[in-house]
Amino acid sequence: MLRRVLLAICALAVYCPLVVQSARLVDFQVAQPPPVPQDAKQCTVKVLERTFGFSFGSPEIVQFTPPTDCGPLGSWAGITLNFTVTSNGTQFDRLGIFTFQNVEIWRTSTPEPTRGDGIIWTYIKDVTKYIPLFAKPGTFILQLDNLLQTGLDGQYATELHATFFASSSEHPPASKADVIIPVTTLANDTGNDASVPPIFSLNVTVPRNAVQIYAELLASGNGNEEFWYFNAPNQFVANLPTFGDGPFREVRLLVDGRVAGVALPYAVIFTGGIVPTAWRPITSYGALDLPTYFVDLTPFVPVLTDGKPHNLSIDVVSAETDHAINQNWFVSGNLQVITDPSSKPTTGNITVYDVEPFAKTSTTGVVAPNGDTNFTVSATRSVHIESQFTSGSGKTSHVVFTQDLKYSNTQNYLNNNNIQLLHQTATGTFRSTLNGVTTLTDQFSFPLNINLTNLTPDGSSFVTTIDHSYDRASVPSPFILGTTIHNHQVAGGFFTIAPTGNSGNGTSNNTFSYVDLAGNTYDREVNSINTNIVFDHQGGSLAPKQQAHFPSFNTPFTVAKARLPGGKVVGH
Repeated sequence: MLRRVLLAICALAVYCPLVVQSARLVDFQVAQPPPVPQDAKQCTVKVLERTFGFSFGSPEIVQFTPPTDCGPLGSWAGITLNFTVTSNGTQFDRLGIFTFQNVEIWRTSTPEPTRGDGIIWTYIKDVTKYIPLFAKPGTFILQLDNLLQTGLDGQYATELHATFFASSSEHPPASKADVIIPVTTLANDTGNDASVPPIFSLNVTVPRNAVQIYAELLASGNGNEEFWYFNAPNQFVANLPTFGDGPFREVRLLVDGRVAGVALPYAVIFTGGIVPTAWRPITSYGALDLPTYFVDLTPFVPVLTDGKPHNLSIDVVSAETDHAINQNWFVSGNLQVITDPSSKPTTGNITVYDVEPFAKTSTTGVVAPNGDTNFTVSATRSVHIESQFTSGSGKTSHVVFTQDLKYSNTQNYLNNNNIQLLHQTATGTFRSTLNGVTTLTDQFSFPLNINLTNLTPDGSSFVTTIDHSYDRASVPSPFILGTTIHNHQVAGGFFTIAPTGNSGNGTSNNTFSYVDLAGNTYDREVNSINTNIVFDHQGGSLAPKQQAHFPSFNTPFTVAKARLPGGKVVGH
C-alpha cells in the first residue's frame, strides 16, 4: 500500500528519485564517464536484449548494422556501449565476454544479486578505439554463462545499446587504426577468448604495407587461478590452504615463438571473491571493466610484412621451474595496424633483440617449528627490441620498444593457517619510440594487501581487509587517448554461516582520479557501509551535473557462498 501511495505522489512530481528503484540495490564500479562529446549529434541503437537464465553454452548472437544517420560509416567522434542489467535471487558472479567481428572488445563480470527487488547496474564503456570494427556490419556476441540449480536461482536480464557520436568541425573524427586483426579463437558461436594452459596460438597475416602495429591483450584468472596472487610456491604448498604454482603471473605475447612483449596483470577481485559483502554496492576496480594491456609490435613489422602467415601466441607463466600454472586463464588479443599509403611492401630488419624467454625470478621462505609459513616470490623482467624498416612510399623508420618490470609477493600463514597475510606489488614502465618520437607509454603500480582471518576453526566465520590500488599512466598508441588513473580502495567485511543463510557486513572506501591528454578530468570519493552509500562526491569536467541518488537499506542481505583462495567455498 505504501508503494502505491508513493507512486501516486510521484506521478505528480517532475523528478522523483525515490520511486521505482527505492528498494533495488544499485551496484557500480568507480570509473570515469567516457570522454565523448555529449553535445554532438548522437545515434543510439539497441544491440541486444536477453535474460540469461541457464545459459552455459548459449550466448546471445546478433547481427549488428551501424547507423547511417550520424555521418559516414567510420567517421564518428566516438562510440560508447551502455550495458544495463537487473537481477534478483541468489547467484554467483559470472564473467561476460563481448565479441564483435571476432575481436573481444569488452570483458566484464556480474555483481551478485539479492532477493526481493534485487539489483541493477549500468556501465557505459568507451569503445572508440574499435571504430574500424563498427564501420561495417558484423556478428556481435555476448557470452554470459549462468547456471540455475538448487540454491542458485538468479537470472541476469540484460540490455545493450550502442551510441555513435557524429563528428563535426568542433568534434573531428576520432583517430583510429586502419585495420584491426583478431588474435582470438575466431569462433562464431561463442565468445572468442581462449583458455590457457595450454598456450593459445593463431596464424595471422598482416597487410604487407603495415608500418605500425599495436597489440592489445586481455587476460583474467578463472577457476583455480581466480586467486592466483594467493597461490603458494610448490615447495611450500603442501600444508597450506591454497593452490600451488606460486603467485607470479606473466602474460606473454610471442611472434613465431619469440617473446614480443609481456604484461603483469592487475588483480581483479570479482564480487563473489573472498568476502562478498565488501563488494555491495561498490565493486572492486575492474570488476565491471577489466583492464587491457598494450605492447608495441612495430619492431616486428619487417618480419610480419613478408606476405606469409605468422604464428602469434598468448600464454600465462609462473615463477616455478617449469613455468606451469593451474587451470585456467581466459586470454585474447587484437592487432591495431597502421598502413602506409603505398601498396608496396614494407621491408627491413630487427636490429636488436634482447629478450629472455622468461622473467628472472627468486623464491625464499621458511616454515617455523609451529607450522607458520612465510615466503616471498620476486621477479624482474626487461624487454628491448629495435628494428629499422622502409615503407613502400620510401620513408625509413627506426623503432625502439622497451619494458622494465618488477614484482614481489610476500605471504604469511599463521596460527594454524587461520591468519593469511598477503603483500604484493607489481610495477613497470613500457616505452616505444618511432624515429625518436614517443608512440606508446605505460607506467603502472598495482599494490595489493589482504588480511584474511578466520574467527572459527572451520572457517565458517571470518573477517577480511583488502587494500589495493590501480595507478597507471598510459598512452596505448598514437591514435588512442592517453590517460592517467589513480584508484585506491580499502574494502573489507565479516562473513558468517547461519541456519537462515549466509550473511555479514562490509565497508568500502574509494578515492579515484582521472585525467587525459585531451584535458578531460574526473574525480570521485565514495564510501559505503553495509550496502548503504554514506558519502559520495564527484568532480571534474566529466562529472555528471547531478549527484547520484541511492536507496537506503536497514536489513542485511542474504548472500551467496564466499569463494576463497585454494578453491574453498564457504556458505550454504
